[in-house]
Amino acid sequence: MTVSDLAQRWIRPEIRAMAAYHVPDPGDLIKLDAMENPYHWPDEIIDQWLETLRSVELNRYPDPGAQLLTEQLKQAMQVPDGMQVVLGNGSDELIQMLALAVAQPERTILAPEPTFVMYRMIAEVAGMCYQGVPLAEDFSLDGAAMRAAMEQHQPAIVFLAYPNNPTGTLFDARVVEELIRNAPGLVVVDEAYAPFTDSSFMARLKEFSNLLVLRTVSKMGLAGLRLGFLVGAPEWVNEIDKTRLPYNINVLTQASAVFALQHKAILDEQASKIRRDRVGLMKTLSGMQGVVAYPSEANFILFEVPAGAADRIFDSLREQGVLIKNLSTAGGRLCNCLRVTVGRPEENQAFLDALHEALKLCRG
Repeated sequence: MTVSDLAQRWIRPEIRAMAAYHVPDPGDLIKLDAMENPYHWPDEIIDQWLETLRSVELNRYPDPGAQLLTEQLKQAMQVPDGMQVVLGNGSDELIQMLALAVAQPERTILAPEPTFVMYRMIAEVAGMCYQGVPLAEDFSLDGAAMRAAMEQHQPAIVFLAYPNNPTGTLFDARVVEELIRNAPGLVVVDEAYAPFTDSSFMARLKEFSNLLVLRTVSKMGLAGLRLGFLVGAPEWVNEIDKTRLPYNINVLTQASAVFALQHKAILDEQASKIRRDRVGLMKTLSGMQGVVAYPSEANFILFEVPAGAADRIFDSLREQGVLIKNLSTAGGRLCNCLRVTVGRPEENQAFLDALHEALKLCRG
């Protein structure tokens, strides 16, 4: 029997049918595709960080509960008293832990769509059903459709990205509240883009018995650390923590994150710059002929281009040295959409100049 035959026999059909999460190689391109903070730390802060790492014992396993880091996060992120925190290797691992904690045959994970693709992928990997509910035409949350879907599918978990990726939409808090109150199971409000909005459900955790808040430090400028955290009542978090693999947060991440959070003012100032530059980028995009830019409370902007032009514009931008995200392949409401991360001012200008040229080519 060949290797292919063996794999065909033993790998689950739903896994074989999946496509792996693809991350393109940016090469020397201006990288505006992955919602990263474009700013580095000042040199003196880097020197202090490197000095901190000298004391890390690489020959020892990390603190399995990352207690120092957990306490630092609770303080820095204003976690309400009495709420528990569990850490993950990025928010992706926490989504997987959540799915594993509730997974049973025929159980469902539900989310509005388009949204973060890992909700669907992890549901399928965990052997669960996944149900997407289309957003409204303007990418707002369709409360009636969500309530009907919850009633029909009785989801174990509802994921609500707040703000949403890839649309940048901040859903109406009143609609979110109603869904939390009506959900039969958990509602996880994913606040990955919290640094770029003033809205959050973190302070409201005690109001809802079925609410958890998911965060990551990636978007605030620490994407390389791969650190996420889940916050909620101990009755939930202690059970979900049982699915966590031992020592999942390595010693370098623990030490680096503690150091970074002690200098959070620098990261906050960088987020403020991004928010200011988002306004200017949005204004310019909205003034371009043939472009529809959608309001964003994240560090990126989703924009729509003339029908059938998305691939050509994406390719033209790449040829001009700028890499953004082509969402048109997702189809549906995103069939003519591209997404650009807010970069440094000079990167934003390079993108706008390249987009101007690409649109001219499309118009012939």
